[in-house]
Amino acid sequence: MSLLLLQPGFLALLPAALLIWLVWRLLRRRRFVATATLAMIPKSLRHPSRVRKLPALAFVAALLLIALAASDPVLPFSEAEVQSRGLDIALVLDLSSSMQEPMDNPRTFGNPATAQPQRMPQKPPGGKTRLEATKQALRDFIARRHDDRIALIVFSDHAYVVSPPTLDYESLTRYVDQVDDQSLRGEGMTAIGDGIALANHVLTRVSTQRRDKVVLVFTDGEYNLGRNPIEVLGESREAKIRVHVVGVDLEAEVLKKPAVKALLETVRGNGGRYVDASTERDLKAASAALDALEKGLLTNKVYVRHAPVFHWFALPAGLLLVLGTALRAIPYFANFT
Repeated sequence: MSLLLLQPGFLALLPAALLIWLVWRLLRRRRFVATATLAMIPKSLRHPSRVRKLPALAFVAALLLIALAASDPVLPFSEAEVQSRGLDIALVLDLSSSMQEPMDNPRTFGNPATAQPQRMPQKPPGGKTRLEATKQALRDFIARRHDDRIALIVFSDHAYVVSPPTLDYESLTRYVDQVDDQSLRGEGMTAIGDGIALANHVLTRVSTQRRDKVVLVFTDGEYNLGRNPIEVLGESREAKIRVHVVGVDLEAEVLKKPAVKALLETVRGNGGRYVDASTERDLKAASAALDALEKGLLTNKVYVRHAPVFHWFALPAGLLLVLGTALRAIPYFANFT
């Protein structure tokens, strides 16, 4: 059982109180004239009995107990040592036009420059688009994090910072809710490299050496505009930034393409992970897996539900004061010097 003092500063006043008490005792000493007959008294009887010091000892002990009671002692019902060190995380969300397609919907990929505009497939009743399902996975991920500074970045033809790294998860979740198909109106391509590059820039500017840096990319296609993501991943590695990629309903034909295979091999080679998510359930599992994968370290001792125990010291102090006063009333213990 451990005891915690919430106001330990009162103990520092104890020496001053004892000094004041001693000065008061010296000043109240009575002076008198007497004929010394000390030589006639045996040496064994010259010193007063130590028992006569009981009143003074009672007052000193009472003073100590009063100081402890004033220090607001408590007994923690729960004492735990929590270890966690926050990370700096950048959530990078693909807002290309294909993210508006329903989950698990077959697609045909072609040359973006020559592809004919096609009508967007209608999502089934009660179903979600890839963007809606991904946003829910992001909300779940944010809700499970603690002590992390999290940024939100979106990309299509270009990359944009929606929220810089923050510990305000409530505001960050609102930003995720506000992202939709109108956020980057007029764009529709997939500049994955630009999204990762902007995440590198944001994390490098705000992070410290003690905090690990992580980028989580949620995308449903291969890059077709902007910087080569493999080149950008090399910059991530130099900056000691781990990059994980979640493929949102990414088709098997796309995964077999040499450029995509090279990209995912580079992600794994740099210490990252690729997670395939073809359904809403897969996205939730991917979010949980990345949450479990990325943990930090911070030591903090937490006390919960303090139980006041000042009466443990206040009551004995009162009893000692009464005892000391009562003993002073007895002539044997009276101080005549």
